[in-house]
Amino acid sequence: MKRAWLMLTLAALNGIQACKHSHDDNKVWSEAELAELNAKWDSEWAFGGIGSFAHLPHVKCLTHPSETFDIAIVGAPFDTAVTYRPGARFGPRAIRHASGRQHSLRGFNPRTNTNPYQTWAKIIDCGDIPITPIDNNIAQRQMFEALTELGQHRTASSLISKPRLMVLGGDHSLSLPALRALNKIYGHEIQVLHFDAHLDTWDPNAYPAYWGTTPFNHGSMFWLANQEGLLSNSSDMPSVHAGLRTRLSSIADFEDDTAQNWIRYSASDIDHLGTEGIINGIMDALGTTNPIYLSVDIDVLDPAFAPGTGTPEPGGWSTREFIHILRGIEGLNIVGADVVEVSPVYQGSGEETTFAAAQVVYELLTSMTKRVLHKDVSQGSLGASKDEL
Repeated sequence: MKRAWLMLTLAALNGIQACKHSHDDNKVWSEAELAELNAKWDSEWAFGGIGSFAHLPHVKCLTHPSETFDIAIVGAPFDTAVTYRPGARFGPRAIRHASGRQHSLRGFNPRTNTNPYQTWAKIIDCGDIPITPIDNNIAQRQMFEALTELGQHRTASSLISKPRLMVLGGDHSLSLPALRALNKIYGHEIQVLHFDAHLDTWDPNAYPAYWGTTPFNHGSMFWLANQEGLLSNSSDMPSVHAGLRTRLSSIADFEDDTAQNWIRYSASDIDHLGTEGIINGIMDALGTTNPIYLSVDIDVLDPAFAPGTGTPEPGGWSTREFIHILRGIEGLNIVGADVVEVSPVYQGSGEETTFAAAQVVYELLTSMTKRVLHKDVSQGSLGASKDEL
C-alpha cells in the first residue's frame, strides 16, 4: 500500500515538473502566437472572470497615477451615514456582479447606435476607495481626496480634457465629497440632477439634537453642499430633484429646498406629465452645456422594482419608466455621476435591485460617450466649452 502511494506521489510530482517546464522561459513569443493565445483564452462568459464592472479592465488607479482613462468606474463601499437600514457598503460589489451580463463584445445599445465600451472612450474599473467604517470625518476626506485624484488623471482621448467619474455606492452621503472633488477639479460650482424618493436637502439643525447635530448624513449632504458654495445659486442655473415622494417634517422642508435653488418633480408628476414631460422639464432647467453631476438613489424606483435599498418608499417609478427618462436626457453634459443606496441584503433572490443599478450605469455610460461623439462629429472638435475649463 505504501509502495503504491509512493509511486502515485512521484508520478504526480513528475507531472507538475513537466507542466512547470512546458514553456521555455527564454522563448520570444511572436505576435501571431500571442494573437492565437488571445483568440483562444481572452474571453469570458457572463458568469466567469474577475468581478470588474462589465468585464472591463481593472486597474487600481489610486496607486497607478500615470494610468490614463476617459471614464473611471470607482466603488465607494461606505454606509455609516445612513439613518435607517445599513448595507450599502456591499453595493459596489453587488452592482459589479450584476453587470456580468454586460460585455464589450455584446454591449451595443440600439437606442444610440453605439457601444459605450467600443467607442472613443477608454473606460476602466478603478476598483474601490478604501474607506474607513469607523470615523465618518476620515471617510469624507478619503472619498474627497480619492475622487479628486481620479478626476485629475490624464485622459486617454483628446476629445475631453478631464475624465468622467462614475461612482458606485455606498450610501448617498458620498455625493458631498464627490461635489467637493468636482469643485476642486473644475474650479466652480455645479448643477445637480438628483433622482431620489427623498429631498436630501434637510437642514440637520432643524431636527432634535440634544446630543448635538450630525450634519454629514445621507439626508443632508446637498444642504451641506449648498452651505459650502458647491452648488449654483443662480436662478438660471438651478438643480433638479425628480422622483420625490417622501414624508416631510412640514411644508417648511419644501420652502427650505426652494431657497437652496432646487426644482422638484414628484414621482406622481409622471401621471399627468408623462415621461416626456419630466424629460422636457429637466432639460429646460439644466440645458446641454453646463457641467452636471447626476446622482441616482436607487430608491427612486418603486420597492416592487428595487426592494434592496435602505429607505424604500412605495409609489415610485418602474425601471422601464426611469430608463426611458435617462435616455431622454442624454444631451446633458454629465461630468460625474453616482448610483447609490443599493443594499443587496434586502433584495429578492432574483437580484432585481442590482440588475437595475447595473443597467442605470450602462445607460449613463452610453449617454456620456454618445454626447461627446455626437458633439465631435457635428462640430469637428469639442471647442472650449465650460466642461473643459
